[in-house]
Amino acid sequence: MFEKLYRHRFEFFLSSQVAVLFGSLLVPPAVFENFLDPILFLVNLLAGVLLLSHIKKLMLFSIAMLGVSFIVFIFSLEGPSESTTLGFIRMIGYFLFYLVVTFEIIRQVWNAKEINGKVIFGLTSGYISLGLLGFFVCLSIELIYPGSFQGALLDAAGQTQSLAEQLMYFSFVTLLTIGYGDILPVTDLAQKASILIGLSGQFYLVIITAVVVGKYVSKNK
Repeated sequence: MFEKLYRHRFEFFLSSQVAVLFGSLLVPPAVFENFLDPILFLVNLLAGVLLLSHIKKLMLFSIAMLGVSFIVFIFSLEGPSESTTLGFIRMIGYFLFYLVVTFEIIRQVWNAKEINGKVIFGLTSGYISLGLLGFFVCLSIELIYPGSFQGALLDAAGQTQSLAEQLMYFSFVTLLTIGYGDILPVTDLAQKASILIGLSGQFYLVIITAVVVGKYVSKNK
């Protein structure tokens, strides 16, 4: 049973990522941000445990991150808003988790001998994980140094949850090198983080995606 689930690890992980990113399109924003979004992140962590299950140390690490995130989620239910300390602990846990998972996804995709739909799902989820990593970096910078990111969207946000949504948007726009300019990094640290996000997206597309495409072409030849 577990082996069958493991064969679909990339599909489960990508599905939970898509739910985190686009769930607010189907659910009222207030309900999604305050309740459903943390649950979906926990589901994504569970999918990450499955993805890392064949490496014991990484699986134990992901289970620990899941436990910490669950405890933080329970504490956050006690009040209408999450404290800065709890929010920062959650950001650190998520960042470490996605850092490990992204590395493992890249490793598995890189070492794949056969390019099929599962590998494509893994390739896609790895790219989304880079965007989420960028989001946690940006949000951590903003929590430590308020005002590091500025723009009309952030001025209208007013609340931490809305701020998180806008910085997630900024991270993916930067990763995709779209750069609308509606949110701006105004401190040196925020600007360096933005450069890092953009470069990581380009390196992923140019190197990892190119390797997968090359394997697929070589196999067909």
